[in-house]
Amino acid sequence: MRIYLVVIDDSPESRIALRFAARRAVKTGGGVEILTLLPPQEFIAFGGVQATIEDEARQQAEALLASAAGTILDESGLRPSITVRDGDGPKVIREIIAANSDIAALVLGAAASGAPGKLVSHFSGTDAGALPVPVMIIPGSLTPEAIDRLS
Repeated sequence: MRIYLVVIDDSPESRIALRFAARRAVKTGGGVEILTLLPPQEFIAFGGVQATIEDEARQQAEALLASAAGTILDESGLRPSITVRDGDGPKVIREIIAANSDIAALVLGAAASGAPGKLVSHFSGTDAGALPVPVMIIPGSLTPEAIDRLS
């Protein structure tokens, strides 16, 4: 099965990328894996406080994923797999792609204006030719109608 790996956060462009990936998956008989990366936490000397902060970040990420998965299920009927990981984003993404040969593309959303995010910059620059799958960079300026037409 062709799987589209989509990295999401709370940005509007990541939701646009997710919609694009879900539409492509429906049209190609594939699936979607949604990945969210936990932001690195500053080290706090008190272990209990550190654990609480990390737990809150994980809960927020899981809520974001649940919302995104629900939207995809409602709009397309697809039940995406969801993954929450911490660590260096590019490294985690490479590990996930290496571990799943069904992943056919990495789908990232680019901001409608301003500089691209860290992952878009990385995978369109440093690692542009090193991944074993294509990278799809979806413009954040696309309307839902444009996404439906293009996907």
